[in-house]
Amino acid sequence: MIEELYPDFTIARLGESHIPSPLTLGRFTPDEQRVLYHTGLASLKSSLADGKEPPSMEVAGPREKIYFDPSKLKCGIVTCGGICPGLNDVIRAIVLSLYHHYGVKTVFGFKFGYEGLSYRFGHELVELTPDTVEGINEKGGTILGSSRGNQDVGEMVDTLEQLNIGLLFTIGGDGTLKGAGAISEEVTRRGLRIGVIGIPKTIDNDILYIEKSFGFETAVAEAKRATYAANVEATGARNGVGLLKLMGRESGFISAYTVLCDSTVNFCFIPEVPFTLEGFLAALQERVEKRGHAVIIVAEGAGQELLQETGERDASGNVKFADIGVFLKNNITRHFREKKVELNLKYIDPSYIIRSQPANAHDSAFCLLLGHNAVHAGMTGRTNMVVGFSHSAFTHVPIPLAVSGRKQIDPESGLWSSVLSTMGQAREL
Repeated sequence: MIEELYPDFTIARLGESHIPSPLTLGRFTPDEQRVLYHTGLASLKSSLADGKEPPSMEVAGPREKIYFDPSKLKCGIVTCGGICPGLNDVIRAIVLSLYHHYGVKTVFGFKFGYEGLSYRFGHELVELTPDTVEGINEKGGTILGSSRGNQDVGEMVDTLEQLNIGLLFTIGGDGTLKGAGAISEEVTRRGLRIGVIGIPKTIDNDILYIEKSFGFETAVAEAKRATYAANVEATGARNGVGLLKLMGRESGFISAYTVLCDSTVNFCFIPEVPFTLEGFLAALQERVEKRGHAVIIVAEGAGQELLQETGERDASGNVKFADIGVFLKNNITRHFREKKVELNLKYIDPSYIIRSQPANAHDSAFCLLLGHNAVHAGMTGRTNMVVGFSHSAFTHVPIPLAVSGRKQIDPESGLWSSVLSTMGQAREL
């Protein structure tokens, strides 16, 4: 989906902030401080020519006045969807910021995603304190557990109301944010004063209006370890081929950046760029005949037009993709057999290994700042928003904007051109 030229970055508020912030260290961020969404000169000139103010986003950070009374506030945290490096880091950052920065003493964790907000599953609440989150940032996964699937919005808001929750932090990707938006709408319909703040968790890095989501950098670093193994296997055998399938349902950012940090890759296929099986197999055979080996990366959502649809959906309603990795493995093997050319192919799918890793140092620091800025936003009464990151600044993005489409690689962009030139892969296969 093409992003809007003049997106509305207005952030919803529960009301005016009148309570002086208890924060005593650091600086406060003025409400009027904003970062331009479009930074190119041509875009700015276009806005001025149209007589419109260039679109901009609120800069995240602590404010001088807050909306909630910390002594009376109760908060909740929920993690949804697939696991991802950094989930525990974000949980810990939220809890510590609420407790130490604002003096909020009651924080509940809801078990196994939105299931934890529904009475039907009977999951027990987890009381989160500085003691219970100590050291969790060194572990992969999430101490709260996670799940996929939609739950009854009315029931979830009933739970929040019964527990007197004033702030709910939802950590997840597109589906989680859509759920958070639905909760926020129901809260508004009932006239309740409950803030809903999203923290973007998507290992695919595919949320609109957000440059980078946590876990992505760790995923690329771990994927590079897999390409190293694929290359060792490929170069260690006559006519060796290392085939690696990486995550990326609709966006190929992990695959693209893995190529950029490992120049041993020779072919890369992503969901945004179609290819033909015939063209690829011919190019692969030529590569193997000339160089004796090849390394291939394919994102899980690539080449789906070549496969038969499964007709199935997961618990979140996402279409279950046919396995492009196995499809390529079988067709590569068949092609070389028919050509009577020896082939030694090794197929690697490290997806679960990658996503279960703890965050690396940079991601961990990024998670800490995301968590802190989520708390700062929530304490001021902001709601139905997600904490973003754009142009080196943490920002506030309305959830409806963030879920209005999917961020993808532009096949005509400098990023994809750099990937192709790094590999020497033809633009069309």
